[in-house]
Amino acid sequence: MFENLSERLDSAIKQLKGEGRINEINIATTVKEIRRALVDADVNYKIAKEFTDKVKEKATGEKVITSVSPGQLMVKIVKDELAELMGGKEVELDFSTKPTIILIAGLQGSGKTTFSGKLANFLKNKKSLRPLLVAADIYRPAAMDQLQVLGEQVKVPVFAEPENKNAVSIVQNAIAHAKANGNNVIIIDTAGRLAVDEVMMREVADIKAAINPQEILFVVDSMTGQDAVNTAKAFNDRLDFTGVVLTKLDGDTRGGAALSIRYVVDKPIKFVSMGEKLDTLDVFYPERMAQRILGMGDITTLVERAQAQYDEVQAKKLEKKIRANKFDFEDFKEQLNQIKKMGNIKDLLAMIPGVGKAIKDIDISDDAFKGIEAMINSMTPEERSNPDIIDTSRRKRIAKGSGKDVNEVNAFMKQFEQMKQMMSQMNKFKGMGGPGMPGMPMMGRR
Repeated sequence: MFENLSERLDSAIKQLKGEGRINEINIATTVKEIRRALVDADVNYKIAKEFTDKVKEKATGEKVITSVSPGQLMVKIVKDELAELMGGKEVELDFSTKPTIILIAGLQGSGKTTFSGKLANFLKNKKSLRPLLVAADIYRPAAMDQLQVLGEQVKVPVFAEPENKNAVSIVQNAIAHAKANGNNVIIIDTAGRLAVDEVMMREVADIKAAINPQEILFVVDSMTGQDAVNTAKAFNDRLDFTGVVLTKLDGDTRGGAALSIRYVVDKPIKFVSMGEKLDTLDVFYPERMAQRILGMGDITTLVERAQAQYDEVQAKKLEKKIRANKFDFEDFKEQLNQIKKMGNIKDLLAMIPGVGKAIKDIDISDDAFKGIEAMINSMTPEERSNPDIIDTSRRKRIAKGSGKDVNEVNAFMKQFEQMKQMMSQMNKFKGMGGPGMPGMPMMGRR
């Protein structure tokens, strides 16, 4: 997502390169190109025009401070305005009332049910809450089955009444069940349609009136672009929802929904969801998203994901081994597993400033580590714990066992030794302050 927009914005801002000052003449072309880029990204023209007018107003006549070029200054201005367009700052869920009732609404196919499972997983693991999932879609039997499966996967109970064809009754019974069983947050998955219709709207409105939820989250498929914005407006006019969830942000979309929806409905984007994995749910941070769009990376999110996988006991053991220069293949494999848990590999790399542009045309598979793991798995326990004993004959056996060429094994062994030396040197000069990650070695291309 946003790849094309990022390139266009980068190209527009580069026009200021070499200028000593931003003025009305040299900014006119830049602002025009930024507006075109936004419109091409499926942002409504009125919104794009208002956005670029603000950028122009802030940029015109700005003096370039020492060590900052006009291009750098324009990046900051555009970043700040993009963040403001998307809401300015993150908005958390309201847990002031217990049990907290969260009503999930949206069109069929928008990802409501999957998001409900992801949200339950997020609240259980990140907020230490006890969620209850409620199957209130009485029209699509598969939705109830899907929610049951998701509940089992995230180990969260699911309330369902397959024979009950009254959604309001189901929800009321679910709330009573939650109170009796100590569930302090209730997530209600409602029915959707292929398009906005009166029956669906009336049913969701009836549920809202009956239970007075603390949160109503509208789930929108960001792949549908401007249609998503129009649908959000229709739902908001009827439901007055409290927040938006953007799904499928990993898809091939132009990003117009993410940039426009906050402006149109004046409601915060609270979560973004990518992929089918149940741990791929992030709180929406407008400033971080603006940084990603402008190719500035997102180190904060990268660190947070690393910390989520942080095991203090394991980290101290690893620190001791590095200090003693005893880091082995078993440790290396454990570090790879930690990295894999953090999410899509290409997304992780793109969070590092400057790396996103460098790898945009490289197809990095989530299976990028499989070859390395195959080589490590082909070693004996003794070889993993004592890499120095791996001689030529052992390397040939490892190559055969992993389906690799012996040259690939040799290259991996060399990289491993170089990495050990680097870690040892870093340890001498800086000390160890955390779990560390030995980087993203040998990222394969497909």
